[in-house]
Amino acid sequence: MQWYLDFVKANPVLSAVIQFAVLGTLGEVISRMITTRRSKYPFTTGQTLWKMVEWSILAVCIKYAFVGINGFVHALMEHGMLPTVPADGITFAFFKSALVNLQFGLFLIIFHRVLDNLPLKHKNWRNLDKGMLSLLWFWIPAHTVTFSLPPDFQIGLAALWSVVLGFILGIYNRT
Repeated sequence: MQWYLDFVKANPVLSAVIQFAVLGTLGEVISRMITTRRSKYPFTTGQTLWKMVEWSILAVCIKYAFVGINGFVHALMEHGMLPTVPADGITFAFFKSALVNLQFGLFLIIFHRVLDNLPLKHKNWRNLDKGMLSLLWFWIPAHTVTFSLPPDFQIGLAALWSVVLGFILGIYNRT
């Protein structure tokens, strides 16, 4: 485990890219396999590589948002716009999660769909509302747990949540 922490500390953005490229793509693979009820790998090599590029781009955005949200929440508390709470408590983690998801999360869902649409001959905007609703029922609670952890574990858990959500959405969207 120490090698992981050392790598994350020494390479915060690269480690985020690797974790999301692998786990975010895995979440999509699981979702597609469950949705289609097929055990065959659902993407071509090119599609898989594109999905890994997508998740890598998203990872950079997520890493910066995770770092920046700390200062944002502290600033809101300093200005009396949020109650002052200990930075290592569950309430602070909830504030971070709610704010990052309700502000940045909306952008991320739309940006993810834009990236999904780039290689397609048609544009798919279906169920974007369901993605946005997942911010409330999944991402805010999940990231409250995430932000309760030490910073060096947060991106890894966030990437792992992508696998969990892929599983949940696969079951929910079964054909």
